[in-house]
Amino acid sequence: MSRRCSITGKRPLAGNNVSHAHNKTRRRQSPNVQTKRLYVPELSRYVRLKLSTRALRTISKIGLVTFLRKEGLQLKDVT
Repeated sequence: MSRRCSITGKRPLAGNNVSHAHNKTRRRQSPNVQTKRLYVPELSRYVRLKLSTRALRTISKIGLVTFLRKEGLQLKDVT
């Protein structure tokens, strides 16, 4: 299961843990990705998407189809 948002494309970042002694070990910073079932009134059905919480907040404000249009995507591109 890839930790990637299907709309925004957010994915894990790589970096270092740095100790007090300045020892560096690799780490990953994963985005907060949730699997959600969203109702699309234009299609009158539910779709299941893996979304970052930032995308989920925006979708709840402006709607899924509007958000996809802003990102230059269509519903068939993300399902």
